[in-house]
Amino acid sequence: MLGDVMMVGAAAGWAATTLVIKASRLNRVSAEKTMLYQLVVSAPLLAIGAVVFGERIDAMPSALALGALAYQIVWVVSVTYVVWFALVVRYSATRLSAFTFLTPLFGVAAGYLVLDEPLTPPFALAVALVALGLVLVNRPR
Repeated sequence: MLGDVMMVGAAAGWAATTLVIKASRLNRVSAEKTMLYQLVVSAPLLAIGAVVFGERIDAMPSALALGALAYQIVWVVSVTYVVWFALVVRYSATRLSAFTFLTPLFGVAAGYLVLDEPLTPPFALAVALVALGLVLVNRPR
């Protein structure tokens, strides 16, 4: 249950960020600067949270863990969030948010490419349904 609540909180936070960017002066600054503002606020908050909850590093992280961290820093934060912030300023948040339904599909595809996990017929159906949903949401009116 805690994980579900955390996911709902994360979704609400993402939605709030998108709304703040659309409705504030952040829609007139560069996407890179918007990302920098988020990092400047979140890094100290995460450090404080780590201290409050007694988190500490007892051993050197593995190469896999450091690689995952590097991926998050380089790809997720430095590229995808900046692109998202730039798109949110230019396009309708409603239409853009529909593309977030692609996230699990990319996750499964990455599992196939990186971990040799099988692609199944239900996955193919999911891809078709997500594609249909994107077409319906973004069709001209």
